[in-house]
Amino acid sequence: MTRISRTGRSPRAAAVTAAALAVLGLLAGGCTPATSGVRGTPGASGVHDPYFPRLGNGGYDVSRYALDLAFDPAAGRLDGTARITARATQDLSAFNLDLAGLTVTEATVDGAPAAANRAGDELTLRPRDELRRGAEFTVTVAYSGVPEPLTDPDGSTEGWLNTTDGAVAVGEPAGSMTWFPGNHHPSDKAVYEIALTAPSRLAALSNGVRVSAEPVSGGRTRTVWRQSEPMASYLATAMIGRYETTTGTALGDVPVVTAVEPSLVSATAALRAELPTLLARQQDRFGPYPFGAAGAVVTADGLLGYALETQTRPVFPAASFDRATLVHELAHQWFGNSVTPEDWQDLWLNEGFATYAEWLYAEEHGGVPARESFAAAFAEEANWAFPPADPPTAENLFDAPVYQRGAMVLHQVRQAVGDEVFDGLLRGWAAEHRHANASTEDFTAYAEAVAGRDLDAVWDVYLYGEDRPDRP
Repeated sequence: MTRISRTGRSPRAAAVTAAALAVLGLLAGGCTPATSGVRGTPGASGVHDPYFPRLGNGGYDVSRYALDLAFDPAAGRLDGTARITARATQDLSAFNLDLAGLTVTEATVDGAPAAANRAGDELTLRPRDELRRGAEFTVTVAYSGVPEPLTDPDGSTEGWLNTTDGAVAVGEPAGSMTWFPGNHHPSDKAVYEIALTAPSRLAALSNGVRVSAEPVSGGRTRTVWRQSEPMASYLATAMIGRYETTTGTALGDVPVVTAVEPSLVSATAALRAELPTLLARQQDRFGPYPFGAAGAVVTADGLLGYALETQTRPVFPAASFDRATLVHELAHQWFGNSVTPEDWQDLWLNEGFATYAEWLYAEEHGGVPARESFAAAFAEEANWAFPPADPPTAENLFDAPVYQRGAMVLHQVRQAVGDEVFDGLLRGWAAEHRHANASTEDFTAYAEAVAGRDLDAVWDVYLYGEDRPDRP
């Protein structure tokens, strides 16, 4: 993510941080209670993330989401069906899904009606028969309503954002639960198929490869996108609107789809055309591109206050669609999207790497050595507000130390091990945890294994240190 501004700070909406205060009634629609004699226990209602403890859920692991969404721009109404394939990681008598707002009209587990209760952003399902540990099961949830966006702790807005002619859905860190139910924590990645039904006059885009676009009743088109590689839910996206789209290829045969607001076509054309070249340069640096599709979406200013690395198709407000930001968000496809943090405390592994990718690009193509970028970051007092591996609150997750001091960590590793070893480390880290999750501890152990020695001098000062040293 690249934030444009951090003004207007406000507490996170109760949808994300507050404990649920009331349990809503049993859903209509023939749901039946679980059978007696259940030996399983309910899955946890959160994964105890240090910043968002209620995000995610325990007791199961999702392997696939199939989302079928119909959107009416005039009313702002979303009608959805989520079909979720998962595996029980314990004997389960009940389990939770994260869902903010929206009205659930039906819920089934393996085709049988399930009892369903709402408490805040938690949807609790009790299947008719308990689920045994190791069993694969399928959940289907039908829901509808007018999605409401979330306000992040730093004051920015995310989720399903209605526009004058459509919508843009972005989800870091919690906004995806405003438009589909799921296990909304980065530690549970899955493959996705997202079908978007919208008026035929509008473009409808999502992650991955477009597999079909068929007319349906009411002057609408149903467009299906498939993300075949694992994806954290915060990276899922949907864009519906009057976009001008361009198709092409990169890296030989990777399909590239870019979309832009009509008024921005000319102003963004040259940089959009560079996308295949930038991907090729990053592949040379970071190793094989991890996905089967690529692209970018440029929206009008005023909707988003940041660019976001939504998987295979990052989204940019016009004001942030510049080369440095494009390099940053494309680098996230390796660092953040393919190698995804275990929890939100590990976010510097996303933002530090993507920021260092900017430094590397400036060094190789802009005549600015990385040591100069490091020196400028070292001199900036704001970068020493807290250690990048330990932001004090959720409000600080996207503050300068996570980005700039995170990049400083990598530069210090480079200085310690030398360019040749560091180049191998970048490629090796991306390969070691390709399509998986990784923690700060995973990275420090990996870097020391590659270096063949401890790097405590780097970690103690730049990763975990509280104070800026007198000199680098």
